Amino acid sequence: EIQLVESGGDMVQPGGSLTLSCAASGFVFGDYDMSWVRQAPGKGPEWVSSINTFSDWKLYADAVKGRFVISRDNTKNTLSLEMNSLKPEDTALYFCTRGSRYQVQTNPDIPRGLGTQVTVSS
Repeated sequence: EIQLVESGGDMVQPGGSLTLSCAASGFVFGDYDMSWVRQAPGKGPEWVSSINTFSDWKLYADAVKGRFVISRDNTKNTLSLEMNSLKPEDTALYFCTRGSRYQVQTNPDIPRGLGTQVTVSS
């Protein structure tokens, strides 16, 4: 059974930082590109960032470029998202997903976790 379990979400003030983690199991983690997706209240899912299997390419949405850093550890089956200079508009439920940016944006059945809540507010 594929499992993706996110953690690290919290409430922070604007300008703050958080690091999200995703623990993966039930599949060969190192064989798949991985992505983060977020969903704000009342809005549809928004792709945030993707990383390929060997971590030699990383993609970011324009809204987070320069502030977020995606990484992975294939020896520990974990995916991370370091978030800096957080803004209120970053408030959302963040999901870890198995797949590339293209797969995330075209396949509604892509495996994902239950999410971790990030709230940016003063």
